[in-house]
Parts: sequence; structure tokens; C-alpha cells
Amino acid sequence: MYRATLRLRLQVATQATLSLLVLLLITSSSSSGAASSPGGSCSVPPDGGSTLRIIHAFGPCSPLRPAAPLPSSADFLSAQSARDDSRLLYLSSLAATAGRRSFQRRRLGPLLLLRRLPARLPSFSPAKSSTYRTVPCGSPACSQVPAPSCSPANSCSFNMSYGGSSLLAGLVQDSLSLAADVVPSYTFGCLQRVTGSSAPPQGLLGLGRGPLSFLSQTQNLYGGTFSYCLPSFKSLNFSGTLRLGPKGQPQRIKTTPLLANPHRPSLYYVNMTGVRVGRRVLPIPPSALAFDPATGAGTVVDAGTMFTRLAPPAYAALRDEFRRRVGAPLAPPLGGFDTCYNVSIAPAPAVTFLFDGAAVTLPEDNVLIHSTAGTITCLAMAAAPDGLNAVLNVIANMQQQNHRVLFDVPNARVGFAREMCT
Repeated sequence: MYRATLRLRLQVATQATLSLLVLLLITSSSSSGAASSPGGSCSVPPDGGSTLRIIHAFGPCSPLRPAAPLPSSADFLSAQSARDDSRLLYLSSLAATAGRRSFQRRRLGPLLLLRRLPARLPSFSPAKSSTYRTVPCGSPACSQVPAPSCSPANSCSFNMSYGGSSLLAGLVQDSLSLAADVVPSYTFGCLQRVTGSSAPPQGLLGLGRGPLSFLSQTQNLYGGTFSYCLPSFKSLNFSGTLRLGPKGQPQRIKTTPLLANPHRPSLYYVNMTGVRVGRRVLPIPPSALAFDPATGAGTVVDAGTMFTRLAPPAYAALRDEFRRRVGAPLAPPLGGFDTCYNVSIAPAPAVTFLFDGAAVTLPEDNVLIHSTAGTITCLAMAAAPDGLNAVLNVIANMQQQNHRVLFDVPNARVGFAREMCT
């Protein structure tokens, strides 16, 4: 029997899905812990127990790494900023409450979406699986997807939007292998047509809390609990971990309550009460941070966005205090970042996110981003782009790196613990 084995890697240079997302690499069950790349081979530690490795989509351990050199830092940051804008637009639309279209999106919740890749890359192949089957129209699962449709063969399909992309997928089931665990009859979407470039070609795994989400379908196995640890971009192989279930989670960890938003239950809202630069708590209007389920306002923790975006009043306060403490002349903006310097600013002013019950001080690598040549250094955060929910703050994956980030849904808490992730 063919069994799909997932090796998961955090999306760093492309979009991810819904709330907390990782990109997927599908390999056959005979694959070892080694992952090859166009430039050679690379070994990463094997998966073990309920812990899976996370690798950089464009890193040396990824078979999806492009053969050509990556673009310059300015080009890369500009492209990533545009992708983040698309991602944030999507998050903002998910948080909205008005209209039937938003309601359909909310019903879906995060869902595993796979698509076939070019022949040179490992890919999911339904024809090789003896346990693969389509989900029939009229089934309970089909009623939970947005805009369901029925094929002549009575199989369920659905349409949805992701950022600037439109997706058509068939709803199917197969056995899913994750490290040492197997999930039988796992329901997911097999992409049939993608319009636009927002959705990554490798596929998407949503770790939110919708009815067809990974957490919901593995509730009996993992109990609605998971954590991940994302290494710094300076890590040579960018090999972190995704840990599923309560076993092995950190005991000493700063936690903050997980807030419930009935209009968008899959997003991970937390109550950010302030931001500190050095020892100074910034004068941010409470309305820029307040949680409001009716409008979707508040703060979400999201690994699918690369750089943290704050509501304009919150970002302006952070930017102004950061610039004041650095005191050096500004360089021209780089890739959408407006607080850049062409002189050394080490040590950088400390930035601390304040949550109910927890204060998370970011290491310098999570605060600054550097150009390829190292001649320009920028504050690695920005204001939310125009046209979004003006008071949606997103704590993104660069600011989470080298932390074990815990999502304990049964106990309604999100946790942060410093950890070298590679």
C-alpha cells in the first residue's frame, strides 16, 4: 500500500494558509531523512515520534530550492512584502463578518490542500494509493466546504479564494502519515485549478480550528495541541520542528489566554496589551490593540505572514521610538521597510511584545533584517497595508523564530519559550 509521508517545512518565502501554516513536501514512505536539492544533497535529522522537521522552502535541504540564485535582498524583500500584503488581505477578509462570501469562508476552516508538482519533484499521486478515494456529494464533509459543486461522477469539489488566488479543488480522503503516526481516511482538498500566484505550488496545511482542519481531524490523536520552533534565517540548514500533541511540550513557558472569536474561530487571537522599546512602554492608543470579535480587530499569531504588521498607530509609536533610540541618519527604504540604516546599530534597541500574563522580548535577530551584502539594516516590521482591517495586528514568523510557540487549544492558551531551534 502506498502511504504519503509528510515532511513539513515552514513557508518563509511564499504564502501559507489561513492561520498557522506550514508548507508540505510529499515523499514516498521509503524516503529517508535526507532531502536533496538542485545544488546537491543535504541531510536533516529524521522525524521521530510525533515530531516533524521543518525546513526552509528555498534552503539547501529543500528539493524545491530554485536552481538559479535567489534574487537580491531588495528584490526578495519587495516580493515578500507583496506576498505578505496578499496574506494580510486574506486574514482581514477572514476576520470580517459581513456578507455571505465571508460566511462561506469561515465555514471551511483551515484545510489541507495538495497539488501535483512538476515531474522532477516529489508529489502526491492518487493513482499510486490504494486508500485514496473521492468524497461524495451530499456527504457531511462536502457540506462544510465553501461553494461546493458536484461532478458527473458524484464527487465533491469546492471553490475558495486565497489572497489573490482562486482555487478549485476536489474533496478527497487518504491515509496520512506523520512521523510515526497514521491518520486514516484524512479529508483534504486536491487542487485541480489555481488562478493567481498567491497560493504556493507545493500545497497548504492549515493548523487552525475549523471542522475540516488538521487539529479537528486529529483530535483523538493529538488532543488539539501542537507547537513549532522556527530557526533563525542565519541557520545554515533552517531545520526546525513541528511537535504534535501534549507530550514533550515545554513545562516552563510564558503563556497568554487564547481568545475566542465566534465569527472566525480558526484564527489564534491573543490580547496584546502593549509594546515596549527598551524600558519604555509605548503610548499606543488602546483602540489600536483592543480585541473586538464583531469587527475582527485585535492581534493574531500567524506563521503564514513573514514579517509582523501592526495597526498604523501601534507601528508609528514603535518606529518613532526605535528611530529615536538609534539616533543615526536613515537610509532609503528597502523592500517596504521604512526604518533602515547603512551604519551599524548594534546593539539594537530591545523590543518586547506585552500580552496578558506574558512579556516576550525579541532577540536581535528577530528585530533586524540585513541586506545580502550586509550594508543596510532595517527594522523588520511594518504597518498594516492600506485597505485592510485597520486594527488587525499580526505577530509573524520572523518575530517567532528561535522560540517554541505552543498552541494549547483545550486549555485556551498560547505560549512562548526561548529555544535554539536548529
